Amino acid sequence: MTTDYSDTSPNGIHYFRQGWKLVGLPGIRRYVIVPLLVNIVLLGGAFYWLFHRLSQWIPDLMARIPDWLQWLSYLLWPLSVISILLVFSYFFSTIANWIAAPFCGLLAEQLEGQLTGRPLVDNGWIAMFKDIPRIMKRELQKLGYYLPRALGLLLLYLIPGFGQTVAPVLWFLFSAWMLAIQYCDYPFDNHKISFPQMRSALRQHKVTHMQFGALVSLFTMIPVVNLVIMPVAVCGATAMWVDQYRSRLAR
Repeated sequence: MTTDYSDTSPNGIHYFRQGWKLVGLPGIRRYVIVPLLVNIVLLGGAFYWLFHRLSQWIPDLMARIPDWLQWLSYLLWPLSVISILLVFSYFFSTIANWIAAPFCGLLAEQLEGQLTGRPLVDNGWIAMFKDIPRIMKRELQKLGYYLPRALGLLLLYLIPGFGQTVAPVLWFLFSAWMLAIQYCDYPFDNHKISFPQMRSALRQHKVTHMQFGALVSLFTMIPVVNLVIMPVAVCGATAMWVDQYRSRLAR
């Protein structure tokens, strides 16, 4: 099976749309089940808890704003809500991706086989379980890349006024980039392409990946919709791999 991308330019928006279409392909649905269940249980429960806490957190956060910046409260209040949603959604989606990483890799593998008509060698559930140690090592590499940058951004929130205004924008852009890395990594890793090499490849089409990651980030903040976003993002990123990288980088 091959894909046809002639109807629209291959940008991040296009691949995000493709993810919604590809996730329902016959033969692919059974590989969607585990990532879907992980996302529903973890992200669904986390957001249920969050929405019961926002009414307490927001007033506490707004109380930290200096008196001379109170006139900006009408702007800082929504930015504070967005900041909490961004940090919270990325944190718990990262945990969900850790748990579901082997199954997301298998989903990317099976979808690539359908899109190209060339199933990968040694694919399937048994090979997936054998690969778990390597997959977890890869997740640690992503965590090592993410943590120092995330901590630097979180420190911005401690700067009154400036932090609450600038940090949400920077955090959204950073989350978009990290989510692009997270989901594009599954098909790259299936071909044993190193993490630094993958990042270098993604930087060559950074706008496309930022578009893709931004949409994933936005949909991760939407209740109910965010429960299905993980397999959709894996499928969209795999379509991107097949279309833009496979011919040059596949091993």
